[in-house]
Amino acid sequence: MATGLLVAAALAAIILTVFGAAERGIDIALQGTARWSFLLFWLAYVGRPSEKLFGAFFHPLAGLGREFGLAFAASMIVHVGLVLWLFYILTGPSGTMMLFWSGIFFTYLLALFSVPALRRALSPLMFGLVFTFGMEFIAFVFATDFILLPLQADTVKHPSGYIPFAIMLVSAAVLRAAAFARSRFSSLLHVVKRT
Repeated sequence: MATGLLVAAALAAIILTVFGAAERGIDIALQGTARWSFLLFWLAYVGRPSEKLFGAFFHPLAGLGREFGLAFAASMIVHVGLVLWLFYILTGPSGTMMLFWSGIFFTYLLALFSVPALRRALSPLMFGLVFTFGMEFIAFVFATDFILLPLQADTVKHPSGYIPFAIMLVSAAVLRAAAFARSRFSSLLHVVKRT
């Protein structure tokens, strides 16, 4: 968690020092912290599916899913601070950003349920539903920023800079879908063998 927070803070400080703390500098710092946060989220997002599909080689990555998720939540503190600072200095309308704030809500809800005592307050089924929906919703928010918005070329200055992140998101979605399908197929096969 400390690493996620410190890297995001250092990244923001360097960018704001170079480009200034006005709108342009904050915009660049937001892009930098979003990409750093996404990397941490992506590692948490693909860990378990990678282990399910490819075996024990990915066990260390899967085992660190909680830590990567908490590092992502910590790094988002800097990103949220930059968003709030941008709202403060903007003179025109800035919009409500409901999708962004909903993603932040799920980020910290999942971080809250990473505490074992709170997680045990939910049934395993309920926790699984909350966890899966939360992770997929956060991925959807990133997909909106990294795929849908760059397709609107008039709103994004350098859409090609989003291609690596779009590829990472699409590959993660395919990976998670394949792991889910394999898990369901294995369960079905097990039931058939027992009957």
